[in-house]
Amino acid sequence: MGRYVARRLLQMIPVFFGTTLLIFLMVYTLPGDPVAGLFGDKGTDPATLARLRAEHGLDQPILQQYWNYISNILFHFNFGEQIRSGREITEVIGDAFPVTLRLAMLAFLIELVLGLGLGIVAGLNAGRLADNLVLVFTLLIISVPVFVLGFIVRMVFSDQLGWISPNVSIDETWGELLAPAIVLGALSLAYVARLTRTSMAENLRADYVRTAVAKGLPKRRVYGVHLMRNSMIPVVTFLGTDIGALMGGAVVTEGLFNVKGVGGLIYDSIVRREGLTVVGVVTVLVIVYLVASLLVDLLYAVLDPRIRYA
Repeated sequence: MGRYVARRLLQMIPVFFGTTLLIFLMVYTLPGDPVAGLFGDKGTDPATLARLRAEHGLDQPILQQYWNYISNILFHFNFGEQIRSGREITEVIGDAFPVTLRLAMLAFLIELVLGLGLGIVAGLNAGRLADNLVLVFTLLIISVPVFVLGFIVRMVFSDQLGWISPNVSIDETWGELLAPAIVLGALSLAYVARLTRTSMAENLRADYVRTAVAKGLPKRRVYGVHLMRNSMIPVVTFLGTDIGALMGGAVVTEGLFNVKGVGGLIYDSIVRREGLTVVGVVTVLVIVYLVASLLVDLLYAVLDPRIRYA
């Protein structure tokens, strides 16, 4: 196991450099000059623009800029500073990241509990009424775009019923984050329910389940231990990759509910052409993806004893 973990950590190194380089090149090929954007339509003299570009290293070749950026992260844990505000990007991310982390955790908990619960009910009752209701419900959620679902939740539960606040306050509470978390985790909830349902319905017909029943094992042990452990492998794969997706895909949700998190930070940075901020946030999300992927692979061995890592 230790050798496998070490090998996976070594494999993460080229993946990290490759993804950050790709994002860096994509961001810095976007149209517009972030320095010129500081002065709006009025503009300024070329000497001032050249001086500011030199201060922020924007006059250097793109690969040199990337090397300066990545070396500052590796050796000094310095993501640079925002051109517009002059604040350290680590400070900006530090303000926004905990908010999105709490939102993503709540959304993940909702999709985990409700998604697994619905999937288990549907899988154990495949072809029956409960199964059909779950399939129709999840298909409805999948068919509705996130921004439409967000508008519906906000209009019904805020404007008409008055149960929730239309906007999340600066000092957000768990109660205020519940509505955006439901919107954020709804699509993943539907996929988790369907994956769980399909996997459990398939494993119910497997030989090891029939053997366990023939041996006289109680249904609670057959379903709760043998069936669940083997059925959870595809679900765990999806949940592991979805952690990063929840944090990076909150742009629409955070915009609808005025959540001051990573999603809003990415959107504002793209609009203002703050390339370093976008790359910094994406770099953190890449690390989250890589760590979550490693943990999922290690969890396979826990769920299925036949899986062994050398």
